Amino acid sequence: MNRIAPFFLVFMLPATLALGVELGGLWTIVPLVITFGMIPLFDALLDQDQVNPDEAVGHRWVFDVPLLAWVPVQLLTTIYVLWRLSSGDFSALEIAGSVASLGVLNGAGGINIAHELMHRKHPLHRAAAEVLMTCVSYTHFCVEHVLGHHRHVATPLDSASSRLGEGFYRFYLRTVFGSLRSAWGLERGRCAQRDIAWWSLRDRRTRYALVLTAVYAGIYLSMGSLALGLFIVHGVIAFSLLEAINYVEHYGLARQRLASGKYERVRPEHSWNSAHRVSNYFLFNLARHSDHHYLASREYDRLRHHAAVPQLPSGYATMVILALVPPLWFRVMDHRVQAWNAHVGQARQASVPVTALSAEAA
Repeated sequence: MNRIAPFFLVFMLPATLALGVELGGLWTIVPLVITFGMIPLFDALLDQDQVNPDEAVGHRWVFDVPLLAWVPVQLLTTIYVLWRLSSGDFSALEIAGSVASLGVLNGAGGINIAHELMHRKHPLHRAAAEVLMTCVSYTHFCVEHVLGHHRHVATPLDSASSRLGEGFYRFYLRTVFGSLRSAWGLERGRCAQRDIAWWSLRDRRTRYALVLTAVYAGIYLSMGSLALGLFIVHGVIAFSLLEAINYVEHYGLARQRLASGKYERVRPEHSWNSAHRVSNYFLFNLARHSDHHYLASREYDRLRHHAAVPQLPSGYATMVILALVPPLWFRVMDHRVQAWNAHVGQARQASVPVTALSAEAA
């Protein structure tokens, strides 16, 4: 039980948001302070977590408890915040602070948990992922991430893999529209292969559109146009945070194209890894991203730290802030990418695995 306890820290965010909405003023941005202030601070103060789990330990079902518990908590928190903001007497700054906090809550918390669940095989887990992604108006991510991103990561075919020298804002436009286009094509191909009619709810293009329309209509009819507008805005904030994290996770890393025209197999070195302890507690080990791409079916509590792969200099929250200021990002990251690419070239010339040589330069 000691190992699961830290993964409940993320529930601080909905609790402090609900309290902040009630207290008003600067209290509305407490979740932002926790996410982009306290977490980076504790990441810097505490030692990194490079210990890999004992996979022989049973009873791993307990690690699904915080994931599934989050779903009703997020839904209730979202409804509560929208109801309070649309029916109470709040200043423009209080509304802005509350909506930004809700966006970060449902982005850093909800989308991340949805990301974990959409990789599972159980229908309940996948349904929960769809619910969470509907909450931020980004349901197509369930299709594109699993069927597109994991197949094409670190290649020019992937809209969610950022390139060396590509600033975040340029990447953002490319990935938002590219992922939607990719998801549409992937689902169209899946439905054609399985002879699923476009009007069937088994076609996720149809199902997602109908469900999202119903959600929008329900919010409008029950709470009004302000609540609907805030719901849409908070979703944009949430999925923008997702894309900022995507930007960080693969920046400048590339898989080699083989003589056959195909790309080499995805390996741990095709993702930036991070062992920053507190970030991984809040993000359910998402920053052990190298192992996630190496074996996407591995649950968050079993993800391993890889030492001989590219390592981020700070936790995700700090790196996201840097990404929003491209000159700072390039100054921090470009020389690391170049050092890693030189390391990869040296390994290939020596005909040894990339991880066989020291990766300290990266």
